[in-house]
Amino acid sequence: MAGLAKSFGSGAMTNSINEIEGADAIFVTGSNTTEAHPVIALRVKKAQKEGAKLVVADPRKIDLVKYADLWLQHKPGTDVALLNGLMHVIIKDGLLDEEYIEDRTENFEAVEDIVEKYTPEYVSDITGVPAEDIVKAAHMYGEVERASILYAMGITQHTSGTDNVLSVACLAMLTGNVGKESTGVNPLRGQNNVQGACDLGALPNVYPGYQSVADPSINKKFEEAWGVELSDEVGYTVTEIFDAIDEDKVKALYVMGENPVLSDPDSNHIKEALEDVEFLVVQDIFMSETAEYADVVLPAASFAEKDGTFTNSERKVQRIRKAIEPIGESKPDWVIFNELAKRMGHDWDYKNSSQIMDEIASVTPIYGGMSYDRIEEDGLQWPCPDYNHPGTKYLHEGEFARGLGQFNPAEYMPPQEQPDDDYPYVLTTGRRLFHFHTGTMSRHADALDEHYPEELMEVNLADAEKLNVKEGDKVEVTSRRGTVESKVTISERVPEGLVFMSFHFAESAANVLTNPALDPVAKIPEYKVCAINIEKVS
Repeated sequence: MAGLAKSFGSGAMTNSINEIEGADAIFVTGSNTTEAHPVIALRVKKAQKEGAKLVVADPRKIDLVKYADLWLQHKPGTDVALLNGLMHVIIKDGLLDEEYIEDRTENFEAVEDIVEKYTPEYVSDITGVPAEDIVKAAHMYGEVERASILYAMGITQHTSGTDNVLSVACLAMLTGNVGKESTGVNPLRGQNNVQGACDLGALPNVYPGYQSVADPSINKKFEEAWGVELSDEVGYTVTEIFDAIDEDKVKALYVMGENPVLSDPDSNHIKEALEDVEFLVVQDIFMSETAEYADVVLPAASFAEKDGTFTNSERKVQRIRKAIEPIGESKPDWVIFNELAKRMGHDWDYKNSSQIMDEIASVTPIYGGMSYDRIEEDGLQWPCPDYNHPGTKYLHEGEFARGLGQFNPAEYMPPQEQPDDDYPYVLTTGRRLFHFHTGTMSRHADALDEHYPEELMEVNLADAEKLNVKEGDKVEVTSRRGTVESKVTISERVPEGLVFMSFHFAESAANVLTNPALDPVAKIPEYKVCAINIEKVS
């Protein structure tokens, strides 16, 4: 999000999901779309079937590769080099949109300077992608009228994650593919309401609507709205919190709908921090692995037991409606907060979630024209600044949110951890079709768990032969941070030297292994590349 905000002035999906079908070319990078976003994958497949060129960049042979006109199988963590190579070809072969660059962007000269050395041959040496395929991909993307980029956590979960996103934004602006229908740069969010949580201030540096906590006028606005004194200091990101516990800077932790014991990198460190923190509250619908460490567990209602809204990847705010009453002692999250605030001496008196939506609209300009009545049928896409506004299908038409789009090219930097004699393999992590995130919900669904009941680490046949392992054998996987056991599946989806694990299963918790090294800007860990050793369990 930080990369798009710097480039465009807004960190959200620029276009709408249904516009994918109108694209002439689609570039999918860092997204196992079929398994992580299956509905969007159907749109991509339909567009390709109807003539759109589909380029997929991924180290693994994901399902979407079967439909691709071109597959760029780059080494994990070499995304910046690959993107710079595409831009080198686009500039050299005259595929750039000079009028768009002149009228709507700034700092183009920096792109020219940086990508000059990223010839197809040079990039091929770094990425492993054949030079001729780099040229083909650049032409497939650069020659059409409407080209769309889709990406997900496969490019953000790196120490170079922000640079990856900045480079994607450069590629789109270079060809004039921002600010019009069926184009854009489109991050596919990892959960159904990640966009909404970010929109409404679940970040350490902004209030709702991405209004900066460091801006005195914004601070004053929210102090007046809420009747309390507010800090102007930027807080910790999720990944920084656990280091702050180590340093005795955080005494208490309130975890809501999150399971960091399985979802955060270097799980052993997370467990130590949860044991050390003086007071831990967990608010969740099930007793998660994290809740086991809690001093207090507050039972929350599930999506089927409460009213509210979700905001999806395309910025659409949609109603959710209670189907059944909350089970047992569970309560909707807003009710829990309401009751806590009263016990802490604050005069909160919300009667329903509709009142909260009205307050959101009153202090959040991008949601300013929204109410339950307006989103009852089909929802609205932000920005929607007033009650006469129809919502916004795609962003940056005519002008970027920041005025001019800004080119911010980056140099390639390798992943922080490289394989060596002690840890000769690379582990990358992600999701499976039949489970969701840490399995807190999906592993309670018997039909899903029956179909995929345990982790099967994907290993290339050549590596399996070296390790003397067969299908279903159990192996011990070790990184510099810990060891887990997993069964093996021999797969052509991964190249030699690379293995893949999901993070759904506590019994084979991949994040015991992953590297907590952070992107310096977005503070996202490098989940996608860490060095490991594998040994067969006798």
